[in-house]
Amino acid sequence: MSSSSSSSTGPMGVAVSPEVEAALARGGAVVALESTIICHGMPYPKNLQTAMEVEAVVRENGAVPATIAILNGVPHVGLSSEQLKSLAVSGRHFQKTARRDIAHVVASGGNGATTVSATMFFAHKVGIPIFVTGGIGGVHRNGEQTMDISSDLTELGKTPVTVISAGVKSILDIPRTLEYLETQGVTVAAYKTNEFPAFFTEVSGCKAPCHVDSPEECAKIIYANKNLHLGSGILIAVPIPKEHAASGNAIESAIQKALKEAENFSLAYSDIALVKNNALVGAKIAVALSDLHKRVTNRPVFALLR
Repeated sequence: MSSSSSSSTGPMGVAVSPEVEAALARGGAVVALESTIICHGMPYPKNLQTAMEVEAVVRENGAVPATIAILNGVPHVGLSSEQLKSLAVSGRHFQKTARRDIAHVVASGGNGATTVSATMFFAHKVGIPIFVTGGIGGVHRNGEQTMDISSDLTELGKTPVTVISAGVKSILDIPRTLEYLETQGVTVAAYKTNEFPAFFTEVSGCKAPCHVDSPEECAKIIYANKNLHLGSGILIAVPIPKEHAASGNAIESAIQKALKEAENFSLAYSDIALVKNNALVGAKIAVALSDLHKRVTNRPVFALLR
């Protein structure tokens, strides 16, 4: 796959698309998006359709989408429509790339589809404060014995990027995931609810540490986190939209009955719907944060995030 010549590769070795670069320079709202969901989440052409629809939702709500991937050893932030299509067609030929894999994929000139941890890393590197995904990883069941803990959680503990997700899937150990996030110093907020959502369902049985009701409230927390130099990320958990909760609940029931088969349900319609909803909320938060920074500091948001 060829990388676009229109993207400029800066001194950090990351190619940033002209659109994303211009938005960051003017202090505009930018939303980072991962590429693993495109390459490993669903087949072509559904993956391309979903990726384009999610980017469209971000634009319709006032922000610039920045899908992140590694192309021929070069990290790219913001993909052209041609690159997005090539990514979708290539699918699983792209290596699923978490933080631990970045150096190898880059050094070998490989192609990488970024997971939550890698996307956060590159977003922060170029100054994008908001990242939208479907759900994050967590502590696996029996994790106290296997030590199987997603790198998403440690990344949240050390990279000051705000992740908008639908919580974590109930196939994981949600109470221990929340405990681990507390240990990592990660602010966890539930959006317009008091309960931490469990991806396919609005309820998990776990109370969220804090509650936010608007993009503006989220922006204030993000701004405070940066202003205090806490150095950790923020997780904003958005429940699945009520109109899609019925299909989500059906999947949740199946998960509870047969945990070992739960991954078979990850590509349901409700999955795509919640990603789009997260993109809508994430874009609004990005716009609110951009407005807040301009109001308070009269400086572009990206200058404050490095």
